[in-house]
Amino acid sequence: MTTETKSAIASTPPLTERQEARRRRILHASAELAGRGGFDAVQMREVAEAAGVALGTLYRYFPSKIHLLVATMQDQLQHMHATLRKRPPTDEAPAARVAQTLMRAFRAMQREPHLADAMVRALTFADRSVSPEVDTVSRLTTAIILDAMGLTGPPTPEQLSAVRVIEHTWHSALITWLSGRASIAQVKIDIEMVCRLIDLTAPHQAAPVT
Repeated sequence: MTTETKSAIASTPPLTERQEARRRRILHASAELAGRGGFDAVQMREVAEAAGVALGTLYRYFPSKIHLLVATMQDQLQHMHATLRKRPPTDEAPAARVAQTLMRAFRAMQREPHLADAMVRALTFADRSVSPEVDTVSRLTTAIILDAMGLTGPPTPEQLSAVRVIEHTWHSALITWLSGRASIAQVKIDIEMVCRLIDLTAPHQAAPVT
């Protein structure tokens, strides 16, 4: 994220309670329309009508359909993150916990394939104007993975690099599954394989001096 973008976000005043409620209605309408008909079903006029807001108001919150759908993905990931924190993975090994977490997230997407397809397509089509929203989606995905790892301290640069590779693989797995080029079983194999990077990048305890 550029310095200019950070400054712009920092200078954006927080939403009032009424504005936040309006934003939530918009995101709910977006998810409902996408869930029924996918990417093409999300038309800004229909979203505005379903959310009970003027079309001009909708565009003030979200300048384009891509902005709206990436924000919808951000909202879905926030809900998913909260659910995962309430019911954390049960495996002992960090790699297994991350794999379990990502497969739970994947199955949540699987339950609403049209919505998943719309959000992933928007993320793929996003240009620089959508960078803040895309960055937030990436940070949320990273947070979900780091939470599942159960680190006792801050991640090392090597661990963060592994997390980025895992994140890219998860996103790629979503695309290949949505396009019918990979089965759920293959996705599970790929996710479990890439999560082994967590073991490879785990800091090793130095041997005690005798």
